[in-house]
Amino acid sequence: MRSGFTELLRGLLDRPLASYYLLLSSAGLLLTIGLVMVFSATMVESYEATGDPYTVILQQIIWAVVGLICFWVAQRLPSRTYRAVSRPLLVVAILLGLFLVVMSIAQDGSEDSGGIATDNLWIHIGPVQFQPAEIAKFALLLWAADSLVRLGPRIASWRDLAIPMFPIAGLLMIIIGYADLGTMLIIVAMFIGLLWASGVPLRILGVLFGTALLGSVLLIAFEGYRMERIISFSRPEDFADTWGYQAIQGYYAIADGGWFGLGLGESRQKWDWLPNGHNDFIFALIAEELGVVGCLVILALFAVLVYTGFRIARRSDDPFRSLVAAGVTIWIAGQAFINIGGVLGLIPMTGVPLPFISDGGTALVVVLAAVGMLAGFARAEPDAAQALRARNPSRLVRLLWAPLPPAPRSESDAGSKKSSPTTRKT
Repeated sequence: MRSGFTELLRGLLDRPLASYYLLLSSAGLLLTIGLVMVFSATMVESYEATGDPYTVILQQIIWAVVGLICFWVAQRLPSRTYRAVSRPLLVVAILLGLFLVVMSIAQDGSEDSGGIATDNLWIHIGPVQFQPAEIAKFALLLWAADSLVRLGPRIASWRDLAIPMFPIAGLLMIIIGYADLGTMLIIVAMFIGLLWASGVPLRILGVLFGTALLGSVLLIAFEGYRMERIISFSRPEDFADTWGYQAIQGYYAIADGGWFGLGLGESRQKWDWLPNGHNDFIFALIAEELGVVGCLVILALFAVLVYTGFRIARRSDDPFRSLVAAGVTIWIAGQAFINIGGVLGLIPMTGVPLPFISDGGTALVVVLAAVGMLAGFARAEPDAAQALRARNPSRLVRLLWAPLPPAPRSESDAGSKKSSPTTRKT
């Protein structure tokens, strides 16, 4: 029986478009669960504020539609387009980050209803707000992958690797970390993961890791509230009226859920007990309403998504696509770990959203665009590209969904690519 199931699973995974369908199904289910849970988490607060329980979820659905459009566009673009826009996008991300820092200091968090206003994390333009840190993830991912591919074997040289990559990446991380340490940690993990996947020597990675650790300690030390979060993490009951309150209420929600939960929509903590239950702590409400079983489903879907991302990275015949696929996977996995780990009390809470699930427009749109790019790379896997080109779909299908992927490289090209130091197995 077991061997039969193993053979069936192996046969399904060996199908040419297995990566593509695994990616679509796992991301689609996570997005659907996220919309349902955002509605459940916000219906009480939304009704209390506006008299309409659908106000917040309708906004999230609009962002989801925008994200799906970005997914559709992203999966249609060839890798050369991403490489071409990587530098301009990085410049935009740095300028937006600097603008946010300068305006936040100048305005001291106040809003100017007549134009552009900022707070620590967001830029507000009229009724629209967006988070530059989310754009910075995507920008640094594309630029770093493109730079590493251009360097080729020179990645083993500290001098060739450090200039200009490390100063630019460090500047972006400092700008983001000034107001959002959690997002900075995700960017650091993604950046070091890209370097590792490209074959950068471990001695260089060790120095970078130590530098990032020192920088994180300094950012924590210079901001009192971050140190208070660290202290309250180990003893939340001693800070029940301040920083420990959210963690304690989250633990109550998890404990109340048990194995099968109180039922969808039956959360007690969302009645003004758990702060940010629709965002940072939405996993606690999932545990309360859907129980341990529901949490395991979420974790399983993320596991499938992470497996698929690394599978695409491993099977790609292009170094750029391989590195970007690994980077996107590390980004999503790292962000999910930081969010869920914080909710469960495994690590200090840093306030990053749970990908696909938490309420928030910019984060959802950017992650759907990144997954759309990953879907395009899945279609470009050699076996998948051969299968799609053999099917020769109609012009209408290619127009409405996605064009045919590029023809696979020759075996000699693939062999030279696999021996390149920029394609370490992930």
